[in-house]
Amino acid sequence: MNDLQLEVSVDDQQLRVIRGSSVERTFPISTSAKGVGFIPNSYRTPTGRFEIADKIGAGLPVGTVFSSRQPVGRWQPGDDSASDLILTRILRIQGLEPENANSYERYIYVHGTNQEELLGSPASEGCIRLSNADMLTLFDLVEPGTPLHIVPPVRKRGKLIFFDCDSTLSTIEGIDELGRSRGPEVFALVEELTNQAMSGQIPINEVFQRRMEIIRPDRATAEEVAALYVRTIVPGIRATLDLLRSRGWTPVILSGGFAPLIMPLARELGIRHVEAVPLFFDADGNYAGYGIDYPTTRNGGKPEIIRSWKEAMLPEAVIMVGDGISDLEARSETDCFIGFGGVVRRPAIQAAADLWLTDMSDFGNVASAIL
Repeated sequence: MNDLQLEVSVDDQQLRVIRGSSVERTFPISTSAKGVGFIPNSYRTPTGRFEIADKIGAGLPVGTVFSSRQPVGRWQPGDDSASDLILTRILRIQGLEPENANSYERYIYVHGTNQEELLGSPASEGCIRLSNADMLTLFDLVEPGTPLHIVPPVRKRGKLIFFDCDSTLSTIEGIDELGRSRGPEVFALVEELTNQAMSGQIPINEVFQRRMEIIRPDRATAEEVAALYVRTIVPGIRATLDLLRSRGWTPVILSGGFAPLIMPLARELGIRHVEAVPLFFDADGNYAGYGIDYPTTRNGGKPEIIRSWKEAMLPEAVIMVGDGISDLEARSETDCFIGFGGVVRRPAIQAAADLWLTDMSDFGNVASAIL
């Protein structure tokens, strides 16, 4: 009788092989850098009861790279380790509870990794990573049907700081720059709508739809604005991010702007996590819509996203930094709201902020008590 079962501790970042009532082996792992959760495309690790559904890669060399569960090459130590590669072997898991039943379709795996130096800390994009040597060992121990329990976290871990992007990390408003590409009259109209939304005069969802119906940006224009974000980084933010990371803070960009435009800025600043609105183009690069249901396209969306992060990660502390009414709305989900007036000063935001900042270089002094 095979009485083997697996247990993953998100708190301890360990996978335990249990036979009967005894722990037979323990492996260091990485679960998601974004914590736990069940929503598709959330890049979070599901929790609860599972079983091993498929074993993939038997007999292939260590370091085999998989794409869509097919071998496509081989990685060796010393090769680029920036990408999240699926290596060596795959154990595909199936959820056995209503909340995690979509895990098979979410392609949640136990697999080898090219980022072995990160094992022991949350670092994956939702899967459970092991070293390649440990993955070989584990693969040979289990069979389809082996039970797996991913134990949800109960200990607080880390600190989160959310930054608005436009007029906070960059001196531009991306949507206004998209409008500028359509000529001065469109730019003036879009800019006025943006100001009204950020001041709370018009509901954000109403403004969002109106602006996009006017602009309908193509891919080329989006790429130009993405490059402009990088050229207009707010002075002092790089040093501020270094300070925050040294104090254990994880930065997240939380924006009503568009993800494809913001991602190059995030990479430039070394910010891994971006919560922003999807933007779509057709095969010819023409505008094909945006994520109309994404939370930050409406009032109340930013606190909703922060709440999901808190549930997923159990952070010790949460800060929001921003310049507009949608940022201020998130105050209820944070320990501190820092209003930023270094690009645009909005009196209503300054009056309601817990702390007020006009120069990112002064962040450490203004927020010293909470860092």
